[in-house]
Amino acid sequence: MSKIPFSKIIAGTMTWGIWGKNCSTEQMIKLMNSCLENGISSFDHADIYGGYTTEKDFGKAFGESKIDRNAIQLISKCGIQMVSENRTNTIKHYEYSKDYIIASAEQSLKHLQTDYLDLLLLHRPSPLMQADEIAEAIEKLTTTGKILDFGVSNFTPSQCNLVETKTKINYNQIEFSITHLESMLDGSLDHMQTNRITPMCWSPLGTVFRKDNEQSQRIQKVANELASKYEVSNDIILLAWILKHPSGILPVCGTSDQKRLAHLMQATTIEIELEDWFSLWTASTGNDVP
Repeated sequence: MSKIPFSKIIAGTMTWGIWGKNCSTEQMIKLMNSCLENGISSFDHADIYGGYTTEKDFGKAFGESKIDRNAIQLISKCGIQMVSENRTNTIKHYEYSKDYIIASAEQSLKHLQTDYLDLLLLHRPSPLMQADEIAEAIEKLTTTGKILDFGVSNFTPSQCNLVETKTKINYNQIEFSITHLESMLDGSLDHMQTNRITPMCWSPLGTVFRKDNEQSQRIQKVANELASKYEVSNDIILLAWILKHPSGILPVCGTSDQKRLAHLMQATTIEIELEDWFSLWTASTGNDVP
């Protein structure tokens, strides 16, 4: 369903800056080139990452890298107003006025040292958002060539429907993984397929490698068996599990480890068999499917 040629695995940049590895300009250039060498051409940002600093750091690296802008796709998000030394906010909140959306996108363009974003997402839904204000902002940004496409992030089907009364949503970036199955069961992914919205998912490995609990142990046991069968590592199995879903989910992998980045695209080269797919779902829930 995706119109823009995003790579099947997207590089999430949240931990590239001060919220994570705090990469130097040289390290960021190496990460970008490593991504491109391994078929990952899409980079996911948000204005808030690094307390509004990571886009600027990435942009500096991108400018010095001499990478062809046409060879990559840049995604950013706006709408979250954080309490930060870079803002005058007194409380974290959301803002989706026409002027704010436009100003945020233009700020991201300046920081990323680019003339356009391939995709702009509204980062989280606000109870006060108005569909007509959003539509006017997106129309202005699109007609002036500052964004090529529009979507949302963490929106429910009804929130998408509200925005779509005025403007088409083409992407929704949600949380989805083998340990976070809700969107597969609550109608969210069905809604996206029905409405031709391409899903992206953040935290695609879930809590499997971060929480040592019974669920993680069950999943790792099955994933390790399948890793041997398909001759890949167990994290690749978990990404391939996501890629098998018919909605065409694009996982956003937020690693700043060059070696890990280099092998992520292996997930696109294997087709998990039907029963193997269900064995992972069963491991996640701890029960046979109904």
